[in-house]
Amino acid sequence: MKRRPVITRAALRPSTVLAATLLGFAPVHAQDAGPTTDPNQVRPGAYVLDAAHGKITWSVNHLGYSTYYGQITDVAAQADLDPKAPAQSRIRVTLGVASITGLNPALDAQLKSPDFFDAAKFPSAAFVSTSVEPTSPTTARINGLLTLKGVEKPVSFDATFNQAGLHPVDKRYTVGFDGRAVIKRSDFGINAYLPLVGDEVSLRLEGEFKAAP
Repeated sequence: MKRRPVITRAALRPSTVLAATLLGFAPVHAQDAGPTTDPNQVRPGAYVLDAAHGKITWSVNHLGYSTYYGQITDVAAQADLDPKAPAQSRIRVTLGVASITGLNPALDAQLKSPDFFDAAKFPSAAFVSTSVEPTSPTTARINGLLTLKGVEKPVSFDATFNQAGLHPVDKRYTVGFDGRAVIKRSDFGINAYLPLVGDEVSLRLEGEFKAAP
């Protein structure tokens, strides 16, 4: 009678499993093992923003009485990520100006008017990164050029890596980030109601990027 093979503790050691993986007996990808919060484990390559989970929330001081919030909902972006050399990563963002909303129909019409963003004449805005400066293992400052209402100015935002892995819903490899920036609207010729309505506009950026096919 044949004796059954005995599985010893040594056979279950991580080093043994790793060796088997390297030899091709157990093809396991570290990136597929589950979500990771270690940016060094992110897959390098091209990514596209998931439009359903990529929004910009803006806020501005309103007459000193409150902070007014709105959103930009038409956001498209492409990113090239290199976790081993993060300074080489790049991002390109396009915004549909007509999607800028203050969550109020009357205000929305005003925001699209020539007094503010003049959506009819300038239907889109764009940000193109020029450099990436890592500021910690999970954060970086993204420097670039923002073109808004026909004016191009340097703008920077601070990005925080959240996690990466196979998305539990669509099963696509996904990388998630948050971002923060502050810009002066007067830099782009948007001067209506200054200084009663604040000049500094805070931007909160949220994005889930899918690995490009």
